[in-house]
Amino acid sequence: MPTTVTTRRPTAAALGRQERKVLHAVGCGLRDDEIAAALAVTEDVVAGHVARILVKLGLRDRAAAVVHAFDCGLVVPGCGPRPQAAGPVVRPAGGPRVEISVLGPLEVRLGGRTLDPGHLRQQAVLAALALCTGRTVSQQELLDGVWGMEPPVTNVVPVYIYRLRKTLRPGGGPESVIEHDRCGYRLSAGGVEVDVARMEALVADASAADRAGETAEAVRLCSRALGLFRGELLAGLPGPFAELERLRLTERRIAVVQRKSEWQLRLGRHCEAIAELSAFSAAHPLNESVAAMLMRALYRGGRQADALSVFDRARRRLADDLGVRPGRMLRRTCQMILRGDEAGLVPGAGLGGSAP
Repeated sequence: MPTTVTTRRPTAAALGRQERKVLHAVGCGLRDDEIAAALAVTEDVVAGHVARILVKLGLRDRAAAVVHAFDCGLVVPGCGPRPQAAGPVVRPAGGPRVEISVLGPLEVRLGGRTLDPGHLRQQAVLAALALCTGRTVSQQELLDGVWGMEPPVTNVVPVYIYRLRKTLRPGGGPESVIEHDRCGYRLSAGGVEVDVARMEALVADASAADRAGETAEAVRLCSRALGLFRGELLAGLPGPFAELERLRLTERRIAVVQRKSEWQLRLGRHCEAIAELSAFSAAHPLNESVAAMLMRALYRGGRQADALSVFDRARRRLADDLGVRPGRMLRRTCQMILRGDEAGLVPGAGLGGSAP
């Protein structure tokens, strides 16, 4: 009887300390220049770390590294390290939980009823708390994240928190879902459900399904996760925190789309993968990893000419908008298609390098 050998992908534990820091920053959606500034090193050093991380962990590209950073617990919503597990979440007795949605315009619901979170700055304060679920956020963090370099004349954070606490009272009772201590503010663990957490849980379940050999179920769970996105992330909310979270969550969404597409190609669902990747490529024309994935899907669907047309469009757009040539990953994908390298273009095949 033949023996099936299952290989496990190396985890972040295989990385050095500096490499873990770089992987955390990549997972947070930071570019190489931002990582270099944060770690006080050159961009070349960061690029070298990224290349070694991809090799050590057996990852295809930067998007896969983003997914891995979440999966292994280095990054969670709010860009902070994953808190230690504190046991199962306890739902509050009596009354529904407050539902906060940030994967689009901010929405707050309670028991099917939409609540008014106030004006944009107040909404931005609530969004910061929602994206930092699991840790306390200080007044200074909220001031820096919502107002940036133009703080208000007076500290209005306590005023906004007071208004939000009055609004976010399950069942109209005396208790609010916003807790306060000497260090700052946080959302109560059992009283609030945030759509980002639901999305991450679905992606984790999809990964588990794939490891169990249930690829179709993994695709279905990814579709549910992507269905939580409702247009522009944190639409209209001011401040550097919201802006950084838009960038990070956009990268996260693209990474999930790519993972889903890989599974669709593995199942032979080329048309489904092509349709979704085409829409994302149109929305993110400068994202080389999306373009490369679309090229692979088109080629495996028997559309070699269309795959090469995607490369030409990406090359022209990169030259016109950024004045750069396609990166190594996109060039290698084009070369593989021109050579008819089937082995290099199957789902999960390593292309090497990372998207700039």
